[in-house]
Formats: sequence, C-alpha cells, structure tokens
Amino acid sequence: MNSYKYTALTSTGEKIDGMIDAVNQIDATNRIRQQYDMVLNIKEMKGAGNVSGFLSMEIGGNRLNNKEFTLMCSQLATILSAGIPISRAMRLIGNKVSDKTLKRILKAAGDDVEAGRSLSSSFEEYGGKIFPVTFIETIRAGEAAGDLAGAFDSMARHFDKQSKMGAKVRAAMGYPLFVLAVAVVVVMVLMVRVVPTFTAIFDDLGGELPLMTRMLIAISNFFRKYILYMVIIIAAIIVAYILYKRTPSGARNLAWLQLKLPVLGNIAELNAASLFANTMATMIGAGLPMTRAVRITSQVMTNQLFKERVEGMVTRIEEGRTVVDSMRETEIMPDILSDMVGVGEETGEMKHTLDVTAAYYDNELETAVQAAISMLEPALLIFIAGIAGFIVIAIYMAMFSMYGAM
Repeated sequence: MNSYKYTALTSTGEKIDGMIDAVNQIDATNRIRQQYDMVLNIKEMKGAGNVSGFLSMEIGGNRLNNKEFTLMCSQLATILSAGIPISRAMRLIGNKVSDKTLKRILKAAGDDVEAGRSLSSSFEEYGGKIFPVTFIETIRAGEAAGDLAGAFDSMARHFDKQSKMGAKVRAAMGYPLFVLAVAVVVVMVLMVRVVPTFTAIFDDLGGELPLMTRMLIAISNFFRKYILYMVIIIAAIIVAYILYKRTPSGARNLAWLQLKLPVLGNIAELNAASLFANTMATMIGAGLPMTRAVRITSQVMTNQLFKERVEGMVTRIEEGRTVVDSMRETEIMPDILSDMVGVGEETGEMKHTLDVTAAYYDNELETAVQAAISMLEPALLIFIAGIAGFIVIAIYMAMFSMYGAM
C-alpha cells in the first residue's frame, strides 16, 4: 500500500486536505471521489508507508467534537421524525456541520446508504475509530427495530447528559488546578529570579543572617542550580507514568490505586457507577440483549479495574447467572447499584430502574466533586500563604538584622 496526499473539493466548495492509503494513484483517486466531489491534487508520499495510519488523518486530527456530535444526533432525530429519507437527512446535516471529520463521515455514509448499505455498517467503517461503540450499536439496534429517529434521539440525550456532567467535573476541578499551577510557577520565579537579588544585597551589607533567611537562600540556590534537572526528572516521571499506564498490569494497578485514594477514590467509584447505570440504561432502551449491553458498557468504563470486572460479567450471564449476582461476584460494584439492578430484574423494569439509579449517582458524583473542591481550595490557599509568608518574613528579618547592625 502507498500513501497519497490529496486536496479535494466538497459539494459546498470547501477544500479538504488529507492522506489516503491505496494500491496506486488511480485507486486512490477513485476512493477519494467516493467521498468528495472533485480531486484537485494528489501526490504520492515517499517513505510514508510506516506511518500511514497517522498520516491518513485529515488536517486538524480525527478527534470527535462532542458538542458537534451531540448536535448531529439531535438534528438527525428531528429530521428523521419528519419523515425525510435517511440519505437526504445525512446530506442535509453533513452540509451544516462545521467539524471536518463529521462532515467527511456523513458524506461518505450518506453515499453508502443511498447505494443500499446499512447506516450502522457505514458509520462503523468510516467512523469506527472515533465514534463511541454505544453510538454504533444503538444505531444498529434502531435499524433492526425500524426506529432510527428514536435511536438518534436516545444518543442525543445520552451524550448531552454525559457531556454536561463531564463539563461540571472539569469546571469544578479546573480552578484549584489552575491556582496550584500558578503557585508553582510563581514560587519557581521567586526562587530563581527575585530571591537572588536580595541575596546579593545581603552579601554586600555583610553580617550574620537569620536562620530563616539562610534557609531561603539555600533553597533558592538549590533551585537555581538544579532547576533543569528537576524539569527533566518531572518530564521523565510523566513519560514513565504514561508508558506504565498503557501496559495491562500498569493500567490495572493504577486503577486499583485510584480507587484506594482518599476522597478521589470515592469520586472514581461514583463516576464508574454513573457510567455503568447510564450506559446500561441506554443500551437496554435501544433493545440490545443483556450480554451485548454489558459487553458494550465494559468498553466505556474509564477505570481499567471496572472495565475488566464488568467484561467478566458477560461470561457469568451467558452461564445462566442473573445480572445482579454477576455484579456482586465482581466484588467491586457499589451495593446500592447492585441492589437496584436486582430490583429491576425482579420487576422487569430494568430500563426505568437504571435511569433512576443513574440520576442518583449523577447527583452523588456532582456533590462529591463539590465537596472535594471545598476541601481543596482552603488547603491550596494555606499552602500558598505559607510559602509567601515564609519568603516575606525571611527577607524582612534579614533587613531588620542588617539595619540593627548599622
């Protein structure tokens, strides 16, 4: 396979730059024309075969724009409810979205659907690497049930809820992290630039400096001498952490550690329970079989330990165990979540019970995050005030000492 760089023109006149793998230039041109109206330029990239998977991304990357994606689901649900054919609906939405990746996928999938292919298969081919598995499976179930509008509406509500919850958590955690980052930068600047200026003045004046001042000067000298090594060590620790987290055992150990941390462990558990309840409710509402719903739910869990334990539930359910018994055997699921699922199994109202449980855990998660922030903010302020106070007192003590010796 060879890699080709191309510039193509969409139906709206927008230029798209991208990369594609093909047997030859003719094959590449034909494949590009399946997605875009006109190929303006195409050129083979020599020596690009080893990184073709990376280079095949369009400029700007293939990350999913969550806001655009949720809006797309909502718009498709509305248009399909009005009775417009799916191929035309895809073309209408594709012309309106501003995200290049979504625009490309909708255009290609719309052409496939018009040619007689199923929408879920097209989405899986063109967007399988960036679309959530819950989305593709829900669309597939909606096709089987003849209710694509309902499937898109379910996805719009599901991802809107997840996006808003994530935004709340990020907003709550953003301020303390920003304050901490600013404090670290300010301290490093003070130690490397400001304190040495006072040190030179004290050296010129001579005399015995107070203990706090000598400590401050020693810390400042340490920062000035080893600041580069400290940055390198911190960068090495971050890289080692990322690499370790990518290994199966590393991801498992870090997930276990995350659950054992004070305060943050409770947040991680509540987040996992919320994800489980929300995703299971959506999958069951889409009409998926229980084993398939559990398997898909395992794939969206962010904690590796929860991911493996939920995936292990599939085998137990296939062996004939109930869902609630399978959950309890994981030895990691919260008791309230397991009990509520048991109630849903007994009453036959699993979807409704999971919706109620999801709402409960969403509220608990938001409360836990706010409580953590309320404890973290005073601690940060005390930490910053302590450092600033130490520096100011050390400098003033030296100045009073110098004046007293005059």
